[in-house]
Amino acid sequence: MKIVVDAMGGDYAPKAVVEGSLSAAKEYPKQQIVLIGIEERVREELKKSKFHPDNIEIINAPEVILMDEPAALSIRKKRDSSIIRGLNLLKNNQADAFFSAGNTGAVVCAATLGLGMLSGVERPGIAIMAPTLKKDPTLIIDVGANIDAKPLHLLQYAAMAEAYYEHIFRLPRPSIGLLNIGEEEAKGTNSLKETHQLLAGSPLNFIGNIEGKDIFKGKAKIVICDGFVGNVALKVSEGVAEACGELLKREIMNSVMAKIGLFFIYNSLKRFKKNLDYSEYGGAPLLGVNGVVIIGHGRSSAKAVKNAIRVAIQEVESGVNQSIIEKVKNIAGQKK
Repeated sequence: MKIVVDAMGGDYAPKAVVEGSLSAAKEYPKQQIVLIGIEERVREELKKSKFHPDNIEIINAPEVILMDEPAALSIRKKRDSSIIRGLNLLKNNQADAFFSAGNTGAVVCAATLGLGMLSGVERPGIAIMAPTLKKDPTLIIDVGANIDAKPLHLLQYAAMAEAYYEHIFRLPRPSIGLLNIGEEEAKGTNSLKETHQLLAGSPLNFIGNIEGKDIFKGKAKIVICDGFVGNVALKVSEGVAEACGELLKREIMNSVMAKIGLFFIYNSLKRFKKNLDYSEYGGAPLLGVNGVVIIGHGRSSAKAVKNAIRVAIQEVESGVNQSIIEKVKNIAGQKK
């Protein structure tokens, strides 16, 4: 298996990307990891490591799509960028998966146009895992690929997410909830009401509307929303988690008794932090495109990169895309 990694993608690239890729190469010695980016800079980072695995390859890509560049314009002008060249390897069957923590819009746009969509799928969706109070995490889709989703797109997101959840977590017919401002069927915009009808009439395990407070309670294994709402929910959640961590640290440092108590609860706090750490979940699959594409957080650390490569390997091994095609086909006859 060959996993292509955008060495120039992310706020801490190429340093964090190379370090994470080296960790993944050590943990998955049978998998080939291709670092694509400005070769000189990638090699400089590799030289800093004492570990030089045989399953790391470098491909030069002299251009970089920056995080703040317009997606459509950048993929047209920078054909020699790490994102375009990396996805071309996937398109030409020279690789099995592609990962980038770079410009999300550019990755989504380039993957959609370059790889095309799976049969029957109209729009791709970014799916992320969120920790819950229950054993299994919740899968949220979409968190940024399509901010103007139609009811049919949301229905297809549900089908794609079900296929992914079943293959990755081995849980048949996971529960599906529609993110809304209330649980009642009549709540929300006309688009959400129509989506509710489509989901309710589908063979999917739809449990109805859920509110934002229900996401982390694990009320539904899968949460459906458009990319605008999903991205706002994601960023708010990240902000709350970071703020809670800082507030807790501040209170502990301001109290002698709290500092003493920290000794007794240190391991519990470490487990708590791990549950909320996005880097533990790696990258987010871009479901619906004709290939395995994983998108990382712009602030991805080396640990996040390593785990994103793990997610890519899992998705390739699962063969989930064929299941997505079949599930979308099953709901194709529904009213648009």
